[in-house]
Amino acid sequence: MPLAAPTTAEQVMAAIEAVVANGATAEADMVAAFLDSTPVRATAALDMAVELGLLTKHANTYKATNPLCRYTLNADQKAAVLRVALEAYQPFNKFRERLVSTADVSVAAKQTKTLCGLTADRDEVRDTLLSLGTYGHALVTEGAGNYQLEVGSLANHLQVLAAACTELMAAEGRIRAQLGPAAEQVLRDQRDNVIVPLANALVKANNRDGPGAVQQAGNAVEAHIDALAVRKVVVLTGAKGIISKLQKFENPTRQLPAKLVQVGTYLGSIRNAADHGTDPHIGNTRWKIRDATGLEYVYVACSFIAATIAFERGDPAEI
Repeated sequence: MPLAAPTTAEQVMAAIEAVVANGATAEADMVAAFLDSTPVRATAALDMAVELGLLTKHANTYKATNPLCRYTLNADQKAAVLRVALEAYQPFNKFRERLVSTADVSVAAKQTKTLCGLTADRDEVRDTLLSLGTYGHALVTEGAGNYQLEVGSLANHLQVLAAACTELMAAEGRIRAQLGPAAEQVLRDQRDNVIVPLANALVKANNRDGPGAVQQAGNAVEAHIDALAVRKVVVLTGAKGIISKLQKFENPTRQLPAKLVQVGTYLGSIRNAADHGTDPHIGNTRWKIRDATGLEYVYVACSFIAATIAFERGDPAEI
């Protein structure tokens, strides 16, 4: 249902980032927790992302199927992604057209609501479309409730995305080199679940986003463990997270050497520190992830994945 509830551009882009960070799929409750918001607000943001063509929805699950979702690593890239998406969003284009014609945002919103069959009320339509337009640099505020069209070229935003694409491709190349040819061959069908999140993690680490780097690389490690369990016929029923899943490789029969399990436990512990909120062992405060830890985590994750694959292949033990 098009624009049925109000939201903001910040909430929409944060909701997309939450879905991407969760392995490209999530439900509204998870996104609400990620954003420290309510399920109602999270759902409104997610539904707007679907309207913009950046997410898809199947039953209660939202998926980041649009390649543009990868480029939500910093504020400039998020704005560029939104600007590109807005160019294909009919209600915003109609609102922009009516704003030029009427020079009145309220009248333009009312006319857009009628012409596009939007179910939110006029003020909600106005506030949501203005938020999307200003965040995406398609509209510029002049003060006193007046707005004008952004005079900058859309090509500038495309250049931001092109630079981000180059950065991500370079990061993916570095990750592939770090994993090595043997691991890369085994992971050829796991690019989206393992290699791409590791590349995203490396970019986040380079942008001094330690928690984001840990989250993305941790997702890659867990996806690798899931695939490894299938190949080695290890049942993961009841196990959640890196540490508990690795314990399944030790009992009832050992499927991974203890030292590799311990390396994986380190990765699981750092991930838990980044994701699990306050810790009673440090006075109910949160762990801060150092910039260096974020970068180191990505490379340890690559070493862990490569070492477990080498063991699986029967290659000489390495760590």
